[in-house]
Amino acid sequence: MPGTCALLGAPIETGASQRGCIMGPASLRTAGLAEGLAGLGWEVSDRGDASIAPQASQPHANPALHHLAETSAWIAALHAAAYDAGAACDLPIFMGGDHSMAAGTVPAMARRAQEAGRPLFVLWLDAHPDLHTLETSESGNLHGTPVAYFTGQPGCDAYPTLPATVDPANICMMGIRSVDAAEQVRIRELGVEVHDMRAIDETGVLEPLRRFLDRVREANGMLHVSFDVDFLDPAIAPAVGTTVPGGATFREAHLIMETLCDSELVSSLDLVELNPFLDERGKTAKLMCDLTASLFGRRVMDRMTRSAY
Repeated sequence: MPGTCALLGAPIETGASQRGCIMGPASLRTAGLAEGLAGLGWEVSDRGDASIAPQASQPHANPALHHLAETSAWIAALHAAAYDAGAACDLPIFMGGDHSMAAGTVPAMARRAQEAGRPLFVLWLDAHPDLHTLETSESGNLHGTPVAYFTGQPGCDAYPTLPATVDPANICMMGIRSVDAAEQVRIRELGVEVHDMRAIDETGVLEPLRRFLDRVREANGMLHVSFDVDFLDPAIAPAVGTTVPGGATFREAHLIMETLCDSELVSSLDLVELNPFLDERGKTAKLMCDLTASLFGRRVMDRMTRSAY
């Protein structure tokens, strides 16, 4: 049933290699995210955008890393802002911004879950597992590190101290199709549940998603969904700097969001890596708003489309 929803912008692009994600929150607002949710009966408040002050350079033993000081500052700022947003509504939406923002939003939700005496589960919809530490990243792009960080892996000591971590056993990754060697090792070591696109081709999205949701329900868990634009096939969602062919289709993505809605388990949402500079007349921003509406209760029969007959 509709409730209260808070929007929080995270205009961060320091974790990515291409500029433009800083415009992501504004693009989602322009595409009508708030209006769409309000039309479904949700009470929507916009808490504006988080921000950071200018930062002095922060050296690291890995010379490939860039914008470490800025990204660390963003993590701290987003943790505080996301924690407050979670207290102010039933279901906060964190609008990015590159995926390094999840290093702030997910620990904030883990902290809220810990205070409620409940475990936090994370559904990671992404082409990449983002399981690099600061030591193993070869690209130096810090949007590849949030999962390693919020699961408490060694090698992320330069980031802020974590008040709460996420158990790797409580993570389900779907849509994965670009994994580096160090991440493959870490997936095996941690036992993270991963459904790559080959698995999805074979089983579809519904079976593994329902199994994961059953685990969340049995544990009385809170569920955070982190949705990266590159989870989708670039043919339908071009506005991302990390395109990987063979992503989720329009209907697969909507089925996931509709099923999440039916479960009534989702307690928070990331929308990340939207780069309007790479979009086609707002195509991707509109799709992300449409998918979010499916999570918040819009049904297929509710969609007003022009008939060809």
